[in-house]
Amino acid sequence: MRAAASRRVKQPSLERFRALFLLIAVLALATGCGAGSGGLADLHGKPLDTSGKVLLVNYWAEWCAPCREEIPELNTFYGEHQDQVLVLGINFDQPPKEEIQRQADKFGIAFPLLADAPEGRWGQAVPQVLPSTFIIDRHGQWQRTLIGPQTAESLMEAIQPYLSE
Repeated sequence: MRAAASRRVKQPSLERFRALFLLIAVLALATGCGAGSGGLADLHGKPLDTSGKVLLVNYWAEWCAPCREEIPELNTFYGEHQDQVLVLGINFDQPPKEEIQRQADKFGIAFPLLADAPEGRWGQAVPQVLPSTFIIDRHGQWQRTLIGPQTAESLMEAIQPYLSE
């Protein structure tokens, strides 16, 4: 009888497995989606490598004419500087992911998109003027917000001080 009782004690219970699973899930959420991702994932859930990069977090909307004007400039900038800078798009209206993708395809957006606005992540509220672009330095700190459509040249000028940090 004693041997049977000790075997029951040694066998992990379902409750312990659940508690361990919950702990692992909480730790994964607390530390982000992957190494270097800063906890950010693209529209399809793929972790984004933000390590050592300046972030340009651009808020846009389908109905925003200046946003549509700016998208080709953001595409160009991202294509030329993606080794140092990560351009991220956030749809201001926050429609479902499928609608964000449809709009991105319609406008030819070539940079990664976030499914949800990381509200307050950098100590900033969601902007109320579009387009708006947050500059986040290599250490994950908000530095400034650019308001209105930007060009590839104005973006480079704005981030230059943060590239040499």
